[in-house]
Amino acid sequence: MKSILIKSGMVADPIKDRVVNADILIEDGRIADIQENLDIETDIAIDATGLYIMPGLVDIHVHLRDPGQTHKEDIHSGCMAAAAGGFTAIACMPNTSPVVDSPEIVSYIIDKAKTAAAKVYPIASATKAQIGKKICDYAQLKSAGAVAISDDGVPVKNAAIMQKAMQSAAKVGIPIISHCEDMDIIGDGIMHKGIVSDELGISGMDRTSEDSITAREIAIAAATDTPIHIAHVSTRGSVALIRDAKARGVNVTAETCPHYLIFTHEELRARDADFRMNPPLREQSDKVALIEGICDGTIDCIVTDHAPHTTEEKSNFESAPNGVVGLETSLAAVLDVLFHSGRLSLPQIARIMSTSPCEILGVDGGRIEIGGIADLTIINPDLEWEVSANELKSKSKNTPFKGRKLKGRAIYTICDGKITYKYER
Repeated sequence: MKSILIKSGMVADPIKDRVVNADILIEDGRIADIQENLDIETDIAIDATGLYIMPGLVDIHVHLRDPGQTHKEDIHSGCMAAAAGGFTAIACMPNTSPVVDSPEIVSYIIDKAKTAAAKVYPIASATKAQIGKKICDYAQLKSAGAVAISDDGVPVKNAAIMQKAMQSAAKVGIPIISHCEDMDIIGDGIMHKGIVSDELGISGMDRTSEDSITAREIAIAAATDTPIHIAHVSTRGSVALIRDAKARGVNVTAETCPHYLIFTHEELRARDADFRMNPPLREQSDKVALIEGICDGTIDCIVTDHAPHTTEEKSNFESAPNGVVGLETSLAAVLDVLFHSGRLSLPQIARIMSTSPCEILGVDGGRIEIGGIADLTIINPDLEWEVSANELKSKSKNTPFKGRKLKGRAIYTICDGKITYKYER
């Protein structure tokens, strides 16, 4: 394995919450030394003057479509997109075909990811075939390599089943992630229920759908003293519920996505299905609440909910499936909303995009320390670029950021001491 010396970079340390000038020496996939003015011969030297070094970004909510829908994305193409976005590790959701509800499918993902450009952590299904009737054998799935349990893509409708799932997951020590949505409330809605859906004459998805299940999961967690992680929070109501629960000592963590911090349902006036996802883009008040929730620690981390779909599928606004790709735009979008606005520092960005995700899943990473794994992202937070969907490394191009100018991106991504991405223009 080649040794690497990163020279003259600024290290954004999320643990000590500081930025320091330092060189970083990488040997045998580990960080061998961190100090100023290292003078040593290595196989590769990277001049990081004017650049910032962060722990490798980690996304704990990604849909890789593999197995079963590899025309949209597969493990290797998804990991190339991840590396281009600065991610060294991603966790993939189980709503594939077949569903990830057996040790054999978990093993398939792990084996295929061995030669990918990022680490892949499988998330297994909470219930068999994700139909919400019978919970899976979590001990077996964890033993096979699953790092979390979720029926993401569909909610667990029955509260008794969800309680059993949460208690069973806690018993074997594996986190459980909830897709909070009441399908009876949503009905045939395809976008946020509000003034825009009314004007377009389209059935809407009421925010009550999310809030009610968020409240249910918190109630179960509080009553049973078990942990719960709330996926892709999109409403002001859910933010308030999670904030209150944390203040009461409930073991709840939460995530949101960059698109909810930038866009609102107003974008849907253009009838562009690349702005349709689930949960949907909501209102300005929800966006403001989410940003406040990140800044005050109510929301623990940022994820992409990367959900590839083909151009043909996305061509019809009303019949298109929900979901957008986001691995290659996430860092820049987060920098735009939270760093360039002065709301958070780069070490704080590193915490919500790397350290906290690792802590939630209980996996290695999220730190820059001697002896630690050499998972690093070197970024230029001021580099301006325009998103071209056709240039994305993901197989699918359904990005709401297409044609948008962003500021900041990964210049190098280093995973296990190997350069997996280098930005060149």
